[in-house]
Amino acid sequence: MKDITISKDIVYIGADDKEIDLFESQYIVPNGISYNSYLIKDEKNVVMDTIDKRKTGEWLTNLENALVGEKPDYLVISHLEPDHAFNIELLAKKYPEMKLVGNEKTFAFLPQFFEIPDLEARKIVVKEGDEIGIGKHTLQFFMAPMVHWPEVMVTYEKTEKIVFSADGFGKFGALDTDEDWTCEARRYYFNIARKIWLASTSFAEKIGYLRC
Repeated sequence: MKDITISKDIVYIGADDKEIDLFESQYIVPNGISYNSYLIKDEKNVVMDTIDKRKTGEWLTNLENALVGEKPDYLVISHLEPDHAFNIELLAKKYPEMKLVGNEKTFAFLPQFFEIPDLEARKIVVKEGDEIGIGKHTLQFFMAPMVHWPEVMVTYEKTEKIVFSADGFGKFGALDTDEDWTCEARRYYFNIARKIWLASTSFAEKIGYLRC
């Protein structure tokens, strides 16, 4: 894993995928992609998203190394697409006392994808502006529907002033790749975020293959 320092208490536990050639089976990604996940360490330990099945083993190793023998208390579910969410069921079964944090739409969709033991007792439903204190850090939640599914939400960590932005502000390309950030961020935005507002499907498809 690339050594990425966020802060003393916030650890990057994601993974690069440089073997993938098409993101979502349609977008060319010559420099791969990253699946981003984080652990916030405090009186309560919080996992911010899981990652895609292609890197499950690496992600679990990163998480366990960051936990240093402790357990996660919460999993915040920002988005239910597989690159964010594939390992929700695995993590929920591995840590049966861990709570799951999401919004009303998150938990409407979740049973369609995963079988979570004791889900009703473990879920924490948040709405716009709600907060969860985990020690010296406080998480505040804001809904971001259609960026880019209806259940998407972002999390603001108030102490260190960090936004965990789900699919917002993303880009194509693995994190250890030296490339033009602006170009790949623009291509990502056109295809992943703005695409849902485009009137012409054929135009959207063409944009997907634009090279910078």
